[in-house]
Amino acid sequence: MITETVVVIAKVLTDPNDQRPWQEKIEDCFPDGGEALSQTLLSLGDDFEAEKTKAWLEQFNGQTYQKFAEKLLGAAQYRLLIEAFKEDAAALVLALRRAARALMPFAIAWRDATTLVSQNQIKPASRAQLLTFNTVDLMVSLDKFMGEKLFASLPMSLTGATEADLASWSKDQVDDLVADFRALVTEASTRRVERANSALVRKIRGARDALRYSEDGVSQAANSLIELLDRIMREAFPPSVVLAWADENLPDEPEMTHINKQGVRQPTKRAEALCFVYGGGSVDALRIENQYDDGVGPSVFHDILARVLVSARNKLQKLKHTDGGTPEEREQLSSLLAALEGGLMLGLSIGGISADIPNAPELPAA
Repeated sequence: MITETVVVIAKVLTDPNDQRPWQEKIEDCFPDGGEALSQTLLSLGDDFEAEKTKAWLEQFNGQTYQKFAEKLLGAAQYRLLIEAFKEDAAALVLALRRAARALMPFAIAWRDATTLVSQNQIKPASRAQLLTFNTVDLMVSLDKFMGEKLFASLPMSLTGATEADLASWSKDQVDDLVADFRALVTEASTRRVERANSALVRKIRGARDALRYSEDGVSQAANSLIELLDRIMREAFPPSVVLAWADENLPDEPEMTHINKQGVRQPTKRAEALCFVYGGGSVDALRIENQYDDGVGPSVFHDILARVLVSARNKLQKLKHTDGGTPEEREQLSSLLAALEGGLMLGLSIGGISADIPNAPELPAA
């Protein structure tokens, strides 16, 4: 039941002649209103126990099992079974490659964003290992593996695979792939900012225009991006809201509050950034302890993304007062902009800010 459901969904989603939204395609797979889906999900645990699955695969790949199946079904029926199996597998592999490639913008956003965070900023040490993962190379290697080991052995011509689907990525293409997908990160980041706060989109565009056309572009762009960060966080979650959130969710976390010159307790930039990437939601929701996350304090991904936003602001603050606008400073600002776009894309995605703030007030134009 599980296998049949997955194959049907994969074929429907990769049908080049069906231009409907993917949600409608999946709904048509369950004409009974989802009853079959419910039964499928309930049986998932039983059907996919690790040991049972491993044992089945070992038996299926064994010569004895294959000879037994051929003898039981007859040579002709056995060949038809294998052909049907390969056709279903081809549809699944095509869906997997498309899904993996759809994650490439997130891999690039993560790589760009984490350039602003050093390993000694992340505790415990196991968390810092995440910064050493080259997500882009990992995605390219996965794509190459799928092409060489899976696509090459399956009847992909029977699927809706396009020429682009069939062409595998290689490490020689990494620079071109990064440039192409980084443009998608910029677009996605801009859309998410627009949904969260439409008035602030001009800050991103203004920063890019300043870098391109203004002699004082570095300082102007830095100012625009600092204002973007401050406003998108504070107007979504004012200081009083951040304080209440921090006290409730992270009462023992360091570097969350400070006392200002007037003697008033205020949230730090780190607290604002954490509240932002959590979308003001619960820190403990859906936490799963693992080798990279001890289950205490903010999750590793939220922690890193919050530090990215704080680090970006600190570096922009230094560039804000520059007078020269040297090529090196412009390059630094461009790298900061890419990292900030990656951080905002990921932060707004996992925080769900654009979707979860009800009746957000319309903000005045900057």
